[in-house]
Amino acid sequence: MLVNIPLKRVVDDSYDITIDTLPKLYFDTKVAIVTNPKVAGLHLGYLLSRISAKELYIITVPDGEEYKNQASVDAVLESLFNHRFNRKSMLIAFGGGVIGDMTGYIASIYQRGIDFVQIPTTLLSQVDASVGGKTGMNNSYGKNLVGAFHQPRAVYIDPSFLTTLPLREFGAGIAEIIKMAVTFNKDFFEFLENADLKNPDILQEAIKQAVQTKAWVVGQDEKEHGLRAALNYGHTFAHVIENETKYKKYLHGEAVAIGMVMANKTAIKMGLMSPEEAQRVKSLLEKYNLDTSYEIADVESFYEAFYLDKKSSDSSIKFILPRAIGGVFITDACSKEMVIEVLLGFGKQA
Repeated sequence: MLVNIPLKRVVDDSYDITIDTLPKLYFDTKVAIVTNPKVAGLHLGYLLSRISAKELYIITVPDGEEYKNQASVDAVLESLFNHRFNRKSMLIAFGGGVIGDMTGYIASIYQRGIDFVQIPTTLLSQVDASVGGKTGMNNSYGKNLVGAFHQPRAVYIDPSFLTTLPLREFGAGIAEIIKMAVTFNKDFFEFLENADLKNPDILQEAIKQAVQTKAWVVGQDEKEHGLRAALNYGHTFAHVIENETKYKKYLHGEAVAIGMVMANKTAIKMGLMSPEEAQRVKSLLEKYNLDTSYEIADVESFYEAFYLDKKSSDSSIKFILPRAIGGVFITDACSKEMVIEVLLGFGKQA
């Protein structure tokens, strides 16, 4: 006997991304703003002056990638249950990528899914993490290995939040902007080479171009079955670096910058990128004081950690490599010997 459940349907999860001064927002439901003490101390007063809701609660979690874990998720969930949130309630992610990823994940699982809004306050989260609906948390095996695709209802990018951003956080965001330019837009990369992103008007243009690029990619491949994987350029290496250093030495974008250099070295060996092009990428990263070197203590262990990457399978590792500047190549055909040779260039003996 065969029973069929007909679930073929079209779901419209489209939403708008506003890049401008935060508008006045009103929600006719219970709303919880999820943030951390640092962001709350700097910007919560401004947000509260722009928002009203039927009931409004503030939930804070500790600041830092090491707190993007089950304990933090459980603490937020407990608060939502205590305040009797329901399926019509809403969450607002108010912070950087850690807050955005966790809040989106919590929204995806609370009573099997409620709405949330992204109000990112770091450059990295404005150009990348807040857009596209990837949510999750870390565990002892790696970064974002537990999560869900859950799109926000809206994203509000207010560049004024960046005026209080530390230089390291600024550079980490620039790394994600460069990532998108290298893989998808040669003209944008050349714009970045000649731009002063410390100029607010030029920075806003760079944010716009980065967001437009990511929005186009997500529109083609929401759940990373193909093209969207290209947005992980540098990340396969970066996630291992972050896990090895317990998420304490590098900001995410800083690890991505190093990962891009490692990916470029791999691309050179495969004949996809010239050494001169790789140097242009490295020079642009270093322009914003980003590290481009890393000492691998155990090359074999570093390689084995690739298998925990979400894009990999039991028998192959998927690498996202640049095809010159402005193109991308996704492959699982990199031999272990070749990748090990690249990693040895970052080893202790190098």
